[in-house]
Amino acid sequence: MTALAVPAVDARVAAASSLSGPSSGILARHATRPGGLFCWLYRPSAFADAPTPLVNVHGIRRRARAQAGLLADRAEMLGRPVVAPLFDPGNWPRYQQAVRKGRADRALLSLMSDLAAEGFWRGRRFDLAGFSGGAQFAHRFAMLHPHAVRRLTICAAGWLTFPDDAPFPYGLGPKPGRGTDWGGRMRRNLDAFLRIPITVAVGARDCKSDSSTRRGPEIDRQQGTNRLDRATRWVEVMREEAHRRRVPARIDLKILPRSGHSFTRCVERGGLDEVLLPDTAQAVGPKVSGSRPPGAAGSGAA
Repeated sequence: MTALAVPAVDARVAAASSLSGPSSGILARHATRPGGLFCWLYRPSAFADAPTPLVNVHGIRRRARAQAGLLADRAEMLGRPVVAPLFDPGNWPRYQQAVRKGRADRALLSLMSDLAAEGFWRGRRFDLAGFSGGAQFAHRFAMLHPHAVRRLTICAAGWLTFPDDAPFPYGLGPKPGRGTDWGGRMRRNLDAFLRIPITVAVGARDCKSDSSTRRGPEIDRQQGTNRLDRATRWVEVMREEAHRRRVPARIDLKILPRSGHSFTRCVERGGLDEVLLPDTAQAVGPKVSGSRPPGAAGSGAA
């Protein structure tokens, strides 16, 4: 991998983007307009050739800075920039659904457009990942904007959108009382969505329901009762949908060893940083990695 030296951040770019910090490492980028999205950036000391940024979306505890820090060593080794947006609860209380108040999907698109204009990255598509609530956002964003995502990784989602007729966000059917048919829009994009290389990651011990897991007879029957079951079921259903549509399946289920519902443990024990930032972003095939110990309990915090 050829590395290119990165010049110091231009003072005019830093001022225009409200970028604070050194020329490499974790930087804070403040929103430049009302309703804009704050983010943390990891800028490696040397960039790989034409590096694609990883956008990593936090869970409901909104630990964007901490997650960026846990990915820093891997990003530095590979010369990959990392963008960790912070969806504050005032502007985006339900960012997980992507299209609710504040339109979290539009906020991310605007942020990435600004970062491209400022020279932080080049290209049309970025790699998108999310943990827990961030995984909910990430797969719904990719369903709505598949043209923007080169590679998708969703980890430890509490619940997911299925390609059936249930009202969005449970499925892709219309939701009564809503003026916009978001499910219908996503359904029209399904072929393009299924062509994205997708990795679904979950801790082997993330099989204990907690207060942040959406529960109920219908969703439990459709998806399972815990994150491990729901990840497994969603992968099965999406592969079936790809087969039905004659789209080559590119969905990988990755079970992270010795990991519960904790981003830190998933990185330190399960190698999540290598899943999010692989040596090469090659297309993946349908396979299952890791093992699933029976009766394992979840541990840790998101």
